[in-house]
Amino acid sequence: MTDKLDYRNVRPRSTNRLAIVVAVVVLSDFLIFGQTPGLNFFLFAILVTAAILVSAAKQRHFSTAAWCLGISAFASAPLLEAPSLMGIAVSLGAILCVALVNAKLVPRRLTRLPLVLCRFVLVVPIRLVQDYRKYLNSHTERSILTATRQYLGTWMVPLILASIFLFLFATANPLIEHVLHDIDFAFLLPFMDFWRIGFWVSVAAFVWAMLRPRLTRRTLRATADRKAPDHAENKFLNQGSLLRSLILFNALFAVESLLDLIYLWGGAALPDGMSHADYAHRGAYPLIATALLAAGFVLLAMRRDGPGNKSPLIRGLIHVWIGQNILLCLSSILRLELYVEAYSLTELRVAAGIWMGLVAVGLVLIWLRILLNRSNEWLNAMNIAILAGVLYLSAFIDFPAFIAPFNVAHCQELTHEGVPLDVDYLSSLGPSAIPALDNYLSSLPHDAVDKMRAAQSIRQSLAHDFERRSHDWRSWTFRAARIEAYLYSSATNAR
Repeated sequence: MTDKLDYRNVRPRSTNRLAIVVAVVVLSDFLIFGQTPGLNFFLFAILVTAAILVSAAKQRHFSTAAWCLGISAFASAPLLEAPSLMGIAVSLGAILCVALVNAKLVPRRLTRLPLVLCRFVLVVPIRLVQDYRKYLNSHTERSILTATRQYLGTWMVPLILASIFLFLFATANPLIEHVLHDIDFAFLLPFMDFWRIGFWVSVAAFVWAMLRPRLTRRTLRATADRKAPDHAENKFLNQGSLLRSLILFNALFAVESLLDLIYLWGGAALPDGMSHADYAHRGAYPLIATALLAAGFVLLAMRRDGPGNKSPLIRGLIHVWIGQNILLCLSSILRLELYVEAYSLTELRVAAGIWMGLVAVGLVLIWLRILLNRSNEWLNAMNIAILAGVLYLSAFIDFPAFIAPFNVAHCQELTHEGVPLDVDYLSSLGPSAIPALDNYLSSLPHDAVDKMRAAQSIRQSLAHDFERRSHDWRSWTFRAARIEAYLYSSATNAR
């Protein structure tokens, strides 16, 4: 029996990865657990990126490692403004890309990168289970466990006897007893928290998956699919049915577009009992659903070797139909603008406007895909790139700081038009609405006592909640720093 562990069968690479995972978990516990999201999320993204680069089987060139760290820092920059789901999504996407670069799994054609990322994400849970099974069934790990049991066995008797002697000495010597009483093991209790252990497991699983990226095996039967005729397509979506569908669709869309041009864009008088705001609200979201369905139909009709590519007339009708769909998206945006002018702005309506713009851009990309004879991979890559760009830019924007001033500037109390200011909704926007509330309070007439009291109460509540936030450096954000500077400036001017 020996006092040394038998490490001869241990795989160095797996051991190094395990040590890196443990280090990241420890640092993540210090940075994130029990802390308000802020600077710590940005540092965590950089930490995981560095762990991925350090774990490489073959060390990367310094320029490559610096490029990967730079991409991760750039993608995670929105987390410095304020942690949000959009910022976290973009940062996570950058970490996934770094993991693929580190494992040399980036496709040669970048248009295939979205598909590779999807395969990577889908396979992560499966790979984690497989790695766990391999760990349990591995002869190497069994050797480690056996050696560990032997090692602990050699220390069992000495530790038991030493404990007995220590107890006897403590009974005989009051100094030793006093020292033992002063030892407080309560510091271990926070580490026994169920949520903390779950956090450790989650971080460890995520980091392990990034250190060992794998992709699913694709079993494509393209040759067989090309040889086998698609009877359903020949029956339901042949050239004749496609031509008739496009003629009918264009006629229906032309009627809707004509009505929008007359009543929405032209401002013609509507029937009694119907306002332009009602007309706008009724059609904003259904028209976007219509445009999405139309986009799916166009992709189905204009796939390669499909009936749409063989007829110049069909191609022309599809171009006209895409143009009408783009016009419908623009009409939806105008409908939303009219509704906002009548009933104020909300975060959901801002998100709807961004979504409508993305749908319009997607339709333009479909038109370019047909015009330039590109593949669906190119179309998907372009759409995802634009979506990632919009998410990235949106993560920097303080939408409540934009919505609150807009609603104050267009409220009935100040403009004598529209609807009264919904101060309860402003309170849900958080401390970013404080400057708008101050402007509202300074603009109210002196006889509006009730409205002034309600706004002052909400303003004080928002400021009080903001002051109670965590002031730990790990929770610092640019947005909180700006609000803090504004409150300090306001308090100074009030004196």
